[in-house]
Amino acid sequence: MAKVSRPKGIEWRVGGWMARHPGMTSAPGLLAASMAEFGTVPTAATLAGLGVAGLSWYRGHPDSFDAHAAPALRSFRRRWLRYVAGRWRNLMIDCEFSRENRRTRHVEVPRLVRVRSASPSIDTLYVRPLRGQSLKRFTDATDELAMALKADAIGIIKVKPQLIAITVVRGNPFSEVIDPAPIPADSADVDLSAIFMGEDEYGNDWYEPLWGNHWLGVGATGSGKGALMWNPLRAMGPAIRDGLVRPDMCDLKGGMEAGTARDLFDRYADEPEDALEVIKAFRDDMKATQAHLSAGGMREVTVSTETPFRVLFIDELAMMTALGDSRATRDALRLMAEVMTQGRAAGFAICAYVQEPTKDIVPIRDLFTRRFCLRTTTASHPDMALGEDMRLRGALADEIPADAEHAGIGFRVDQRSRRPIRVRAGYVADDDIAELVRTCTPTAADDSNVIRFRPDEDGDDETGNVDAA
Repeated sequence: MAKVSRPKGIEWRVGGWMARHPGMTSAPGLLAASMAEFGTVPTAATLAGLGVAGLSWYRGHPDSFDAHAAPALRSFRRRWLRYVAGRWRNLMIDCEFSRENRRTRHVEVPRLVRVRSASPSIDTLYVRPLRGQSLKRFTDATDELAMALKADAIGIIKVKPQLIAITVVRGNPFSEVIDPAPIPADSADVDLSAIFMGEDEYGNDWYEPLWGNHWLGVGATGSGKGALMWNPLRAMGPAIRDGLVRPDMCDLKGGMEAGTARDLFDRYADEPEDALEVIKAFRDDMKATQAHLSAGGMREVTVSTETPFRVLFIDELAMMTALGDSRATRDALRLMAEVMTQGRAAGFAICAYVQEPTKDIVPIRDLFTRRFCLRTTTASHPDMALGEDMRLRGALADEIPADAEHAGIGFRVDQRSRRPIRVRAGYVADDDIAELVRTCTPTAADDSNVIRFRPDEDGDDETGNVDAA
């Protein structure tokens, strides 16, 4: 029979807990020291001032508050109100992750190291398993953990030896279908630095800058990728009609996606051989614009009917980059890379859409400056689409249900905090596409119509303006 050892004294266990949570233990001491040194009134006034400052930040600049302060406050609140104390211990015991120490007879459970809450509906729990417990032990119990945590979906990965991360997603913040991007009244209302795409999980409108960027949309069949193409087209509709924006289209679904709207595009192709010619002509137009700017001593294009903003849409990119003729594939990749590395100042952008974002399919994926990930079929795809560790931080795109209720739901990366944000693209029906074609098919443009893009002085392309000349 194994020898029973006395358990560690409670004072040592309390001391160990205090050492692991210095913030929780030092706060009362600092408060008591302040009251003893400065008095109750000054201490209370300081706390009230901090509260007012926080409230002013929350009300006055919600974007920066949600990016920086809200995740930290949310993580603190959820750790201490949702997971700690007996809650976490009982959860681990109920899911059979506990173990009795043979020497002390003390029941041990995996330790919750920290909690991170990237968004209102996503928590990441960093857990230190007991010795002898493997990652497979946790992944095999995914369903049990999801039920115990009251989660809609969870993802479990190894962070480093003796540390795993359990990403918990609760609820669907998008209870209703999002309306498509409204078609602006005229070209002066088109803002190339803020294209309406849908809503984020905070209930805010979701905008993306197209000027100076290249977009990659990733999603499995039926995930709603079409909304990532039709919403920007609707948002730019009047500028397309007036010749200030000229889109080209490579519809490599055999014309099934954009065939009814081909009059909207300057060049259109629905076969890989023709698409290669469209891409080559797009690159040649960029070279011509660069020569024009250089001859005039200009460093950046002014969007007008003579030098319009050019956008190349490629649906089912894999047909051009991996699944076609090897020579055509090499040529297409070379031409696209040339545009994506040189097209910013000339006003050229590429928007591509693909189901599988692997390097074999999209070798130039790192050249896309804005990337969106809707539902995927593989757990590795969110990191490939959005960047390293994005699934760990909550982008569980592979756990989005494959039904109409969740179509258009996915993730984007916040450019300030580098956290994944859950979004839903506006649903664009056939009638909405027909409206776009009917009202915004290009006509003979008036050279007096000019829109100019003016970036901020600090060069941030997200908050520029597009104004009528």
